[in-house]
Amino acid sequence: MKQTFEVLNVKCEGCANTLKTKLAKEFGDVEVNLETMPRQITLNVKPEQIDELRNILKAIGYPLSDEDLSTIQNATTKAKSFISCAIGKINT
Repeated sequence: MKQTFEVLNVKCEGCANTLKTKLAKEFGDVEVNLETMPRQITLNVKPEQIDELRNILKAIGYPLSDEDLSTIQNATTKAKSFISCAIGKINT
């Protein structure tokens, strides 16, 4: 079922490319809306896959907006997002 989620740390097309690439295997096509704040992703996800989605997003630096992150986790995900963004720009 298609669902839309708010995602943090997404800044540009490089970030969007990384999200599409990293999520495609498990969730198929991913739409990234760079016009909203916080940014939104829309993808096919089953209810039992939401925890997996959360884990993948945190691992690449783009946690869901409802995540309760500590200060250290917040800093870590931001740092990861810069790396993911750079990779996404290179792979564009």
